[in-house]
Amino acid sequence: MDAISRRNFLRAGVAAGALAGVHTLHAERETAASLVTLGKSNVKVTRLAFGTGSFSGRVQQEVGQEGFNRLVRHAYDRGIRFFETAESYGQSQQMLGAALKPFPRESYVLMSKVTTNDGIDPRAKLDMLRRNSETEYFDIMLLHWQHTGTWPEDSRPWQDAILEAEEKRTIRSHGASVHGLPALRQVPAMEWLQVAMIRMNHKGVRMDAPVADADVLGNVTEVVEHVKQARKAGMGIISMKLIGEGVFNHEDRQRAMRFAFKEAGVDSVTVGYKSTAEIDEAIDNLNLAFA
Repeated sequence: MDAISRRNFLRAGVAAGALAGVHTLHAERETAASLVTLGKSNVKVTRLAFGTGSFSGRVQQEVGQEGFNRLVRHAYDRGIRFFETAESYGQSQQMLGAALKPFPRESYVLMSKVTTNDGIDPRAKLDMLRRNSETEYFDIMLLHWQHTGTWPEDSRPWQDAILEAEEKRTIRSHGASVHGLPALRQVPAMEWLQVAMIRMNHKGVRMDAPVADADVLGNVTEVVEHVKQARKAGMGIISMKLIGEGVFNHEDRQRAMRFAFKEAGVDSVTVGYKSTAEIDEAIDNLNLAFA
């Protein structure tokens, strides 16, 4: 091989290697629609979820069923396959069930949250939630609003009922959503948990403080530490309050998304929407966080 041919060959090799590297980077870059396994639950969800509980679902309900259907369709068309609701979100459960009807049930993940009040039959309540959501099963069921330091023991009847439902295959996996530091501190050592839903943003707005849901800034450092401990224990982490319950501006919404994934290391985040533009922005913000 003469010097010129050899030089061209080497240049081609370097260019090919660089191009392969670019393709590898593009292939590995995560997006809002990328799938992640939620710890030991073995349930795969998209990095971004479609939430239905803005101000207990009032925001979503105000768009009406037809408008809500358009939102769900838009999110689905953009690759979002994780949808969440809760008993305390009222009519949002039924609205989401109706909006998801056009899509194959196996093509998306549905999560709900049950309120663990005393004096109620947990099994009957779980059946009611399935009827509300017009589904044969939930992929994830969370104990909702666990807000005391004794919740792991207090909620045991509900834990048992969920495990029974899993045996019947009406629930696939389980966890809890927590409010307040006394409740959050119990999460990492709670062996029953597969998934934990934890409030998260860079400013501590609507995050966990010594008193659940107190109108004060949360302890961001402690919350992040418990998230990391829970992940080390094998739990999947979903975060909420990414936009400070609607008070953040565009810059802070971007910073909150990056903070949740890059600093706290959560697996997935849920955001509530009232327009397709808000869905697009959340997708863009999450894609930017991974860029």
